[in-house]
Amino acid sequence: MRLLGLFSLLLGALAAIGECMGVALPTARWFFTVSREVPFLKMASSGFPWFGWLCTVLLIVGGLWMIVRSFTSGPPNPITARRIKRFCEIKRGYYSLILLLVLGFIAMLDQAIVGKRALAVNYGGKWTFPAFMPKELKNKDFGINGETAEAPADYRKLKRLWKETGEHRVIMPLVPYDPTGDTLPPRSKKLTERDGIYYEGSSRKPYWGLVAKYYDTAEGKMQLRHTMRKGKLTGATDGWDAAGKPVYSADYQNGEPVTERYSGAGEKADFLSQETSDLRAVKYHPAPPIPEEGNWLGTTSQGYDVLSYLYGGLQVNFKAALIYLPIVYFIGITLGMMMGYFGGWFDLISQRLIEIFSNVPFLFIVIIFSSMVPEKFKGLPIILTILIVFGWMGMTYLMRTAAYRDKERDYIAAAKVLGASTPRILFRHLLPNTISIIVTLVPFTMSGLIFSLTSLDYLGFGLPPEYATWGRLLNDGLSNLSAPWLVTSTFIVLVGLLVLITFIGEAVREAFDPKKFTYYR
Repeated sequence: MRLLGLFSLLLGALAAIGECMGVALPTARWFFTVSREVPFLKMASSGFPWFGWLCTVLLIVGGLWMIVRSFTSGPPNPITARRIKRFCEIKRGYYSLILLLVLGFIAMLDQAIVGKRALAVNYGGKWTFPAFMPKELKNKDFGINGETAEAPADYRKLKRLWKETGEHRVIMPLVPYDPTGDTLPPRSKKLTERDGIYYEGSSRKPYWGLVAKYYDTAEGKMQLRHTMRKGKLTGATDGWDAAGKPVYSADYQNGEPVTERYSGAGEKADFLSQETSDLRAVKYHPAPPIPEEGNWLGTTSQGYDVLSYLYGGLQVNFKAALIYLPIVYFIGITLGMMMGYFGGWFDLISQRLIEIFSNVPFLFIVIIFSSMVPEKFKGLPIILTILIVFGWMGMTYLMRTAAYRDKERDYIAAAKVLGASTPRILFRHLLPNTISIIVTLVPFTMSGLIFSLTSLDYLGFGLPPEYATWGRLLNDGLSNLSAPWLVTSTFIVLVGLLVLITFIGEAVREAFDPKKFTYYR
């Protein structure tokens, strides 16, 4: 509890400091970003991000309470200590928890490791840190004039330009691409020539497909684009000048031009002899993995980097779990214990209401909300609200059963005799004796949430396109079966995360099994 309190206090303090000083700190900025992006989470008149400040205050107060509580609550419960020791002995679950925490820490680093904005820029002897600034810098701030002066700074391009001159310096994140909204130009890959035949990489099969010579490989700016068959130029060829104007066309057979047409400035020979790249294989989106281009897992059909997109999906899943789990468990635990403790008419009416909710078709509700909610309101809060409305009922019946079983026990009767109020009996006496049920269900509830989000996004009823989601990437892969890296990478990441959570759930269930610490079966 003390470590959790310190983490909560630190996160809340960083969020408050970042907001006051105008610094966009990783993860800590999220509360205020959501508050500004969602219309009903800020004041309409002044734009004051009340939701961000509310979350910050709750984190600080909650962290302080947990720290104080850890010092005043006395020695730890020996039964709980024994359960934790038993969990650590189950290596599969213990190591899975460590891996999950590592993934959570990586997801918290946010723009510090994944993003198109530079971590640091040294221009004219002055350091700036664009990734941690709430406002976006423009090209003119770094000496780029002309038509693109007012455009957002392209730090990848600046790094390439300054690397050649050595005047200034740009430090980019480990993955220099945003998960969404960062469409890349068509990718290209080196070709190797052996005995007059071109091959792709170390392949032994002659290359078939489009090839090109580039003015600028990173920007995808072509000079000549050829068709290649059996490793030789065969078919139509198109050419463009440095301004992007079509000036050349030709037909090739067995690597030699049959007919040529040139309409540009100067001589054709001068155009063809310009300094450009060697022939490279053109890879339109979705492009395969090309490490030399920085796309380790390829690109999507929209031109997004797959690795950064998967990272964005991981962040969405963790954020959703941090919001969904506390709310669902608070509703389910509270209502379930009240049903079991009070019984009678309250129990009967609550059960009938749950039966009504259980028979409402979930997918139809999602479809209706998707069509009714205005575009500006769509996002993670709406989807989580729908999931929460239908997600608390399973927990309710388990807590109801536990409350029915324990409400006639001696410790509950003793609490009543001592004058304990109903809330105190429920949350101070009854709840601690049902903690094994709650802890066991948390991993499986998280798995269900991730699977639900992925399914809704796959069907097209989930989050809007500005969110990186694994379901949409899976749909993209099944729509482009010629790009197996999309389905493969999504499947491995999704199944891997669900397996980790399942291993943790099994280990927790075994560690909290009361039969492990009794003399009877």
